[in-house]
Amino acid sequence: MDHHFDTRESRDPRQRELDLLGHLPGLIAKALKAPGWRKHLGDVDAAAIATRADLARLPVLRKSDLPALQKATPPFGGLIDPVERFGRLFTSPGPIYEAEARQEDPWHAARGLHAAGFRSSDLVLNTFSYHLTPGGFVLDGGARALGCAVIPAGPGNIEQQIELIRHLHPTAYTGTPDFLKILLDAAAASGVESMIRRAAVSGAAFPASLQDEIRERGVDAYQLYATADVGVIAYETSARAGMVVNEDVLVEIVRPGTNTPIPDGEVGEVVVTTTDTHHPWIRLALGDLSAIVPGTSPCGRTNRRIRGWLGRADQITKVKGMFVRPELIAEVGRRHPGIGRLRLVVGRSGEVDTMVLRAESAEKDRTLEAALADTLRAVTKLSGTVEIIGPGDLPNDGKVIEDTRSV
Repeated sequence: MDHHFDTRESRDPRQRELDLLGHLPGLIAKALKAPGWRKHLGDVDAAAIATRADLARLPVLRKSDLPALQKATPPFGGLIDPVERFGRLFTSPGPIYEAEARQEDPWHAARGLHAAGFRSSDLVLNTFSYHLTPGGFVLDGGARALGCAVIPAGPGNIEQQIELIRHLHPTAYTGTPDFLKILLDAAAASGVESMIRRAAVSGAAFPASLQDEIRERGVDAYQLYATADVGVIAYETSARAGMVVNEDVLVEIVRPGTNTPIPDGEVGEVVVTTTDTHHPWIRLALGDLSAIVPGTSPCGRTNRRIRGWLGRADQITKVKGMFVRPELIAEVGRRHPGIGRLRLVVGRSGEVDTMVLRAESAEKDRTLEAALADTLRAVTKLSGTVEIIGPGDLPNDGKVIEDTRSV
């Protein structure tokens, strides 16, 4: 379990960083051949993007903007050079259209499955969907790259899957954690002995209570953090100490609604840049919240780690009939450089929506409160009150807008 997929996983972190950053000029030059990236990135000198600070000056591309981009410029928003050829095309809710490259393990899942204990001797029951969305193929390709045989079961069809478990004796599982529990329950109720001993789960929450239950039933389950656009971004290891970022993926954590990276340990939005020239992604903001875990994993893998999925960064809410977005709260902060973190708390008083802007600042006076209230009104077109609190007093949970009306 503890030996690594390859020597890249345990290399000097400085060498990995040099390799990742060394790809940026060529990656951006390649992307700029596509009209969508040229429009998005603007007049950028690809050769000048050589550090994380250089990269952070480029605009993020929010995943939530992809449906409109792809609708305006079919099929992929002008972000893929049309001369590229792909093996499969998919669609995900949004709709967002994705393309699979013609290569082994195109979604880079094998490394994460290997960390979960998958080996060539395993027969994998893959319950992710193979219909239109790429989920099934992401794990299928990774498992077969490891030499595993795969049962393309897809989700649902419980009785048929129990027959598969009875007859074929799969030893490994890929799918959502809740469906794994459903299968184990159904097998037990049917008197079928499950031989599944390891699992890679994704696509749904995996709370500690469910982790404990799955473990007690003899299955060693590990989480993968993946998206339909990028593939596997990070994966859990035997250390159970955060999720190790996949090789060839550069992860940033930015303050929601901004382009700005935040310090390690602080919760913000996940932004990824990949070195895959078949389908380059440059600062794709996924809309998920996470945080960098300082240090390296006890398992010996030296890449950066994230805490896993901590919620959604797309905290758009409607106040008095108008949408308020994290970007607007970030704009308030930009107009007051001495301010720390901000949080807009939306509530109700009687039948009226209310807004309270909580602002971290060492300076506490009525003048600052009034100035922030004026800026809040100018930016959002809505009135609200301001509460000045001390530096670091806001919870480290990535929330920029907190809607308490449903509480």
